[in-house]
Amino acid sequence: MIRDLISTLPAHLPVLIAGPTASGKSALALAIAEAQGGVIVNADASQVYDCWRVITARPSPDEEARAPHALYGHLPYDAPYSTGHWAREVLPILQDQRPIIVGGTGLYFTALTEGLAEIPETPAQIRRDADGMNLNDMAAGLDDETKRRIDMANRARVQRAWEVQQATGRSLADWQNDTAPPVLARDAFSGIVLDSPKEWLTPRIETRFDQMLHGGALDEARAMQDRFDPVLPSCRAIGVKEALGVLNGSFAHEQAVSSATIATRQYAKRQRTWFRARMGGWHWVAAQALALA
Repeated sequence: MIRDLISTLPAHLPVLIAGPTASGKSALALAIAEAQGGVIVNADASQVYDCWRVITARPSPDEEARAPHALYGHLPYDAPYSTGHWAREVLPILQDQRPIIVGGTGLYFTALTEGLAEIPETPAQIRRDADGMNLNDMAAGLDDETKRRIDMANRARVQRAWEVQQATGRSLADWQNDTAPPVLARDAFSGIVLDSPKEWLTPRIETRFDQMLHGGALDEARAMQDRFDPVLPSCRAIGVKEALGVLNGSFAHEQAVSSATIATRQYAKRQRTWFRARMGGWHWVAAQALALA
């Protein structure tokens, strides 16, 4: 079936592949790149940092050697990064090469296909203030329209909205209403969503994190122990807390797997909700039917 899917893709158009974590997106992207050519471009907010290859399931060195890859692990752990940064880095790739953009960060895709508001940078003091606040206090300061548009369980999204409100005096929803036209019109790309039911996805999530702990995640955590800062987006990646917990004794191996599996399952549910709401017109493919690794 994977060959049949690839045969339907116009080789000159960018391909956008969205799906929940552990659904096989990277394997599909690699198969397309090897069959048709193109550069595989990361659209996962956690995979941009150089400190977490295993924990964030970035492509392995062997996989990267099989096709060109871009925007993977290219930032230090403490670098500031936003959807706007990512969109600006993708533009030159769109102009020079045929991209196969793959990931689970919905905002990255909508920045390309629905447009991105040009919001001024947040002053450092406002960001420091936000870093010290709890989620409920920030949420209380948001307008109803912004609350409807963002994932209110995602601290990074709520914090970003709060910072925008404080820095500009305008709500995030107001800025979004002034969004410029999208970079990619609907007929200018092939959009694929890997449909991944939870009963199929959950065992894959559990198995994958167990493999991560045995396959280098603890080494990554050990290298970051002295630099870990829970405020940094890089350190909020799912699995970081659990891997560090195994090292310091606060988690047994089985507890770490259980905790990371629960967090990942919850994240996957939020991803599916986002994709259904924003990518209904894309081509939905049953992930299990592709038999992707």
